Amino acid sequence: MTATTTEGPPRGMQLPELLALPVAIDLDTANRAWGFGRTKGFDLAKKGNYPCRVIRVGNQYRVSRADLLRALGIDPNNDGARSSHLTPSDESTPHHQR
Repeated sequence: MTATTTEGPPRGMQLPELLALPVAIDLDTANRAWGFGRTKGFDLAKKGNYPCRVIRVGNQYRVSRADLLRALGIDPNNDGARSSHLTPSDESTPHHQR
């Protein structure tokens, strides 16, 4: 049996688009960044399983850009924008001492 794949437009957002996001975004925008459909994203948020922190404001969900980028492994201060994975001891060491 041969598995078939469907080719289509890439899901998610490109790096420049992610870095240009406002400070807080709606869940639809965060879903697009993750490549989630609307139903899956809202289901994950409702169950508390979204891959980054989600804030409930009234009947809306919001995601901070900083939390989204961090969960995606993106460092907006790095030219390459991908952060290296730090160990807990690295995270507690001030940047000027590294």
